[in-house]
Amino acid sequence: MAVVLDSDAVVGFLDRQDVLHDAADAAIRALVSEQRLLVSAVTYAEVLTGARLGHHDETQVQGFFAQLISEVLPVDMAIADKAAEFRSHLKPLRMPDALILATAETNPDVDLLVTGDAQAPKVPGLDCAIRLLR
Repeated sequence: MAVVLDSDAVVGFLDRQDVLHDAADAAIRALVSEQRLLVSAVTYAEVLTGARLGHHDETQVQGFFAQLISEVLPVDMAIADKAAEFRSHLKPLRMPDALILATAETNPDVDLLVTGDAQAPKVPGLDCAIRLLR
């Protein structure tokens, strides 16, 4: 099986000053030896944007994706449709987060999403498990 990491989890892992660092570091270190780690193309874009804006070291970000992430999953029509469904049922959910949730939900190999987004567990009808970082 596989795990999808939300942007919050990746940033938390990479940034020792981030409020989620300890939780993200522990979760990712435990999961990487047991499961394939995946991210949505949305997560890749969000984290890389942060690096290019100077919030993270881009070499470190690229290294993380190259060494720990098995696959960057694309956003297709099925994922966009599911994201729209999630967003329409939970308006505080931001579209990038809805796309990441939908990526996890629509991939049959994924059984867990690791996130720091408190809105994620509130999404109705999710079949994949959510691990909320605190």
